[in-house]
Amino acid sequence: MTYSVTTAGAPAAQQFDLWESAVSQTFVPLEAAPGERSAFRGRLRGQNLGSVAVYEATADAHTVRRTQRAIAKGNPEVYKLGLQLHGSARLSQDGRQAALDPGDFAIYDTTRPYTLAFDDVSSTLVLMFPRDMLCLPSGHVEQLTATRFSGGSGVSGIVSSILVQLARNLDDPQVYGSVRLARNVVDLLGTALADRVDYSNVPAESSRGALLVKIKSYVETHLNDPALSPTEIAAAHHISTRYLHKLFSDAGVTVSGWIRQRRLERCGQDLADPSKQQLAIGAIGARWGLVDASYLSRAFKTEYGLSPSEYRQRSATHRSD
Repeated sequence: MTYSVTTAGAPAAQQFDLWESAVSQTFVPLEAAPGERSAFRGRLRGQNLGSVAVYEATADAHTVRRTQRAIAKGNPEVYKLGLQLHGSARLSQDGRQAALDPGDFAIYDTTRPYTLAFDDVSSTLVLMFPRDMLCLPSGHVEQLTATRFSGGSGVSGIVSSILVQLARNLDDPQVYGSVRLARNVVDLLGTALADRVDYSNVPAESSRGALLVKIKSYVETHLNDPALSPTEIAAAHHISTRYLHKLFSDAGVTVSGWIRQRRLERCGQDLADPSKQQLAIGAIGARWGLVDASYLSRAFKTEYGLSPSEYRQRSATHRSD
């Protein structure tokens, strides 16, 4: 069930206090300061998808700070991702500042101080998840806090588009697979971050994990190539195919199985996307490297229990309810 809280209806003098309490209880303890308006409009809605909290926050101008005092009140050791849906934001942490416009996102670590400033009415999608869910060492992530990731292209563009769709369907997360989708979004975020990590100082003990994340990032950006193969992937990363298979095997998956899963998930997202309702199912499959329509139908039904057309119809039905 979607959780929702709004300042509407509360006395003007109490509206901002209500907002500060809501965001502190929903996420982590925070200190906040309002803008210049005497009244404050704010709405927070969302839900927990397994270990991942997914919320949309829409509010007037204000600033929130994760201070050392707030950290002392509660420190659950989680990462947060903020994606701007409307308006702009400025995120500061670890000596960096990221200016975020619609479609952009950034990651921040709740175990250290940070500041988020919204100069006008804005809407932000926030993901919060345990730090150990991200498949990158914390030292690598620390290089990238308060760094702007553009929603325009590459893996970060894929992450952004999925999050925008998720925001549009917060009241019906089952359309996108609920807990499984949340896990996949965090995995995708890991690949986007991996592209920006400086690997020159990667410790030897974490090099295998870092390489796997980098390989997954490569795969993610080449899903549309039907000829994508373990041989090509290994060659692109200057390793043997045997070592490539071992990397994935140690992670509990096969190379081909992981590629197939990601392609089917991308097809599922397109099938559930109302802006792509005019695309033929075969065209959606070909868009993600599955050019054989009969194979797509069989594999999709095995994975989701529904044919692609049934999945699309169910998604449309959920949106109209």
